[in-house]
Amino acid sequence: MKVPLLDLQAQYATIRADVDAALRRVCESQQFILGKAVEAFESQMAAYCRSRHAIGVSSGTDALLCALMAVGVRPGDEVIVPPFTFFATAGVVARLGARPVFVDIEPQTFNLDPGRLEAAITPRTRAILPVDLFGQIAEMQAIGEIAARRGIPVIEDAAQAIGAEHRGRRAGEYAALTCLSFFPTKNLGGFGDGGMILANDDALAGRCRMLRVHGAQREYFHDEVGGNFRLDALQAAVLAAKLPHLDAWIDARRQRAATYDELLADAGVGRPVAWPHNRHVYHQYTIRVPEGRRDALAARLKQAEIGCKVYYPLALHEQGCFRSLGHRRGDFPVAERAASEVLSLPMYPELTREMQAHVAATIAGFMRGG
Repeated sequence: MKVPLLDLQAQYATIRADVDAALRRVCESQQFILGKAVEAFESQMAAYCRSRHAIGVSSGTDALLCALMAVGVRPGDEVIVPPFTFFATAGVVARLGARPVFVDIEPQTFNLDPGRLEAAITPRTRAILPVDLFGQIAEMQAIGEIAARRGIPVIEDAAQAIGAEHRGRRAGEYAALTCLSFFPTKNLGGFGDGGMILANDDALAGRCRMLRVHGAQREYFHDEVGGNFRLDALQAAVLAAKLPHLDAWIDARRQRAATYDELLADAGVGRPVAWPHNRHVYHQYTIRVPEGRRDALAARLKQAEIGCKVYYPLALHEQGCFRSLGHRRGDFPVAERAASEVLSLPMYPELTREMQAHVAATIAGFMRGG
């Protein structure tokens, strides 16, 4: 049985009429840059995320970059980030001439370990940038309390966690700025790149809106150098058509995660840990494969036409572009171990129990030596 890692065609088939109608409206208006479609989607997203402001931008990466610029990160500053995440989290820090300062992760959730945070703060720390990896919010309450004592802004990378909750509050309610991604594979994905910054501070929201249009508050008059970080109207229209379905899709993902938990209970692999005070939205269902068997299992799954992927095979402190930071293997052992053990399985709302049973049986057979 063929089981893809993700099946966006199956999703599109259920919402084709709504998405096509939304695209037609934008085409008929011929207003493709910002405008009413983007404004309407921003309003809907602010309400959904329980945030005062939502600023549509060109990608999740640009959301992070713009947010760092908004809080004033400059060359020579330090920004605390986890070493186990997508490259953009640290890459945007380096693009601004600042230094990524890595803090190791929790072994259970893969998110930044707040117990290690305070020791990494220095007089040069300009921001803390935790990531909500795989769909579970980091320990934002604890992180926020540490940051507040030190007067340091927190920028939450919630690119994989739209709709997720931590202690009853959603991604977008905790941090000074929260960044989302609408890459097509995300739980709420567009038809190309797109992103968003959530803000509850009026001044920071205003800075982000200004920075996304080359630092101009009015056309052709630039208060500072920003960038071209605008969200396209076509992407906003697609996303607005999808947004009403998001909670049902999240519920379906959570149900499928529970099914995997049941089917993999005796398979000999580590299953995802979701803290009881969190609402995990399972952007990925990521298992841990011990004893150096991960890559062989991935090969077996692919041979059986079952999709899988390693997110992420090399911790950020070991990336060639960060060699100048002077880190060595062993500096962040929890992240390094995760990079050698994680494997993400097919996860999407249209996944059937029969498909999941086939995935689980293939994994169990391999782990038992069959």
